[in-house]
Amino acid sequence: MARSRSLLLTICTILAILIHGAHSFYLPGVAPQDFFNGAELTVKVNKLTSIKTQLPYSYYTLPFCTPSKIVDSAENLGEVLRGDRIENSPYTFKMGDAKMCNILCRKTLDAKTAKAFKEKIDDEYRVNMILDNLPLVVPIQRPDQESLPVYQLGYHVGLKGQYSGSKEEKYFIHNHLSFIVKYHKDMQSDSARIVGFEVKPFSVKHAYEGKWSDENPRLTTCDPHTRHTVVNSNTPQEVEDKAEIIFTYDVEFQDSDVKWASRWDAYLLMTDDQIHWFSIVNSLMIVLFLSGMVAMIMLRTLYRDISKYNELETQEEAQEETGWKLVHGDVFRPPSNSDLLCVYVGTGVQFFGMILVTMIFAILGFLSPSNRGGLMTAMLLLWVFMGIFAGYASSRLYKMFKGSEWKKIALRTAVMFPGIVSAIFFVLNALIWGQKSSGAVPFGTMFALVFLWFGISVPLVFVGSYIGSKKPAIEDPVKTNKIPRQIPEQAWYMNPAFSILIGGILPFGAVFIELFFILTSIWLNQFYYIFGFLFLVFAILIVTCAEITIVLCYFQLCSEDYLWWWRSYLTSGSSALYLFLYATFYFFTKLEITKLVSGALYFGYMLIASYAFFVLTGTIGFYACFWFTRLIYSSVKID
Repeated sequence: MARSRSLLLTICTILAILIHGAHSFYLPGVAPQDFFNGAELTVKVNKLTSIKTQLPYSYYTLPFCTPSKIVDSAENLGEVLRGDRIENSPYTFKMGDAKMCNILCRKTLDAKTAKAFKEKIDDEYRVNMILDNLPLVVPIQRPDQESLPVYQLGYHVGLKGQYSGSKEEKYFIHNHLSFIVKYHKDMQSDSARIVGFEVKPFSVKHAYEGKWSDENPRLTTCDPHTRHTVVNSNTPQEVEDKAEIIFTYDVEFQDSDVKWASRWDAYLLMTDDQIHWFSIVNSLMIVLFLSGMVAMIMLRTLYRDISKYNELETQEEAQEETGWKLVHGDVFRPPSNSDLLCVYVGTGVQFFGMILVTMIFAILGFLSPSNRGGLMTAMLLLWVFMGIFAGYASSRLYKMFKGSEWKKIALRTAVMFPGIVSAIFFVLNALIWGQKSSGAVPFGTMFALVFLWFGISVPLVFVGSYIGSKKPAIEDPVKTNKIPRQIPEQAWYMNPAFSILIGGILPFGAVFIELFFILTSIWLNQFYYIFGFLFLVFAILIVTCAEITIVLCYFQLCSEDYLWWWRSYLTSGSSALYLFLYATFYFFTKLEITKLVSGALYFGYMLIASYAFFVLTGTIGFYACFWFTRLIYSSVKID
């Protein structure tokens, strides 16, 4: 119920960010918090995650120590869709109060709970926690650079290995945690701000004298008075039936020079900027090459063609000519399945608007990782509100094709793409639900998504379509003949399938390096926050899609093939095929997924991403070719 109620606050939160974000330095919910000595620090637990299964689970699906009452934190729409389950924990910290060997609880495993722990250790699950909105990390020292540790999000539930000369692999649980809370002291007051939350996990088989006492337990393996920590213990805690596990933890507070505004730098600077610059330079080389070809066509060949066509005086001379002018009577003839083309173009406009606005807000810092789930929530809401532009674009194109049933086009634009994605998503969600994973979307969230779709997006598409239908139709620069012209036999390299597949290579080549980092952040549980680079790559993608489509469209028209409408869309849109092939390559070379359900999730979500990429790039190519053909045919004299 807490999640369902919080969904109603999501739209209000986003609107507050959009309205007030430009006038304040801190965003709602991520403002700094000052702590004085002795102040209570709230440690929350998040989902259990694994890069091997991609299935998140709630922290309390395993028999860890529990507080007296488990309370769910209110989550936004993006957090629920990501599978986050943020709950309170029994860990109690007080600012500046270091603790050694604090006993949390004692658990005795049975066969079922031991099996549950072993399964999570086998799949390399990690425990995620949060303190003052900072995720818990494990510092891993690099062997080559002692001063620059690598941070791993969350600590592993346990480990497998051999012990005491046994050849049999056994399971050991991390039941002792040494927390390090880093803080930055305010010189003007006694308060401090938390700038780091680290942990070092250990597995130790605790021992105690006599019978166990819940009131005053005393461990022989861990004495807080002599600061004899369990790190020195040589006996790890094995996971087995009837095993007695005592959970303990240390807390250490360290003063840090890192200021609160820079506390996320350690999380975000995990990748090398030089690789991103290489990606930008690589993409720019492709753009410069294409720009040179387009400039040559536009400034030399095309200018020469237009001058020559306009100098022809007699009809006999014009009939002797070949080239793109000869198809002027057919080039603006409506294509087959023109209704479907209108729908796809409108959907592409909706995607373009969503991505553009999302990137702008991300660059401005409104969608930082500290605003957990904000990126996905913003993308969903922007998709919904961009429906008005989708309806307008599809309706305008439909009216140019002399269509009269604008309501039918509006309905298909509002329903077709989201319907296909929803069908795939529903099947994937059923698979996740069958695994009892916290990544399964609850029914309350499903209802919220359906409401956003049919309650807001669909009406906005109809509003946009109505506005577009009332506008005067776009006039063609030349008249269309009643009888279609016969298309001559084409050379092998102008075959539609060949030219379409060739056209998708360069747009994909402009983004594939950055695509590697995006896939890594999604599937290997890392942060991605280099939106400046991503915006540059997105701009390069737009230019590349437009230029390659214009070049191939010009070659097609010069071959007297006037069927350019769908081919212009598919030429740049075919880059989505290469994206899916690259995702397949990434799956087999970078991921260690072995379970069938996890593999189905990966390919299902990448299929959705590739489909969306097809719609986006196809629309960019279509409008580039649309502008190009109108420009050249309005520049020549047609009798």
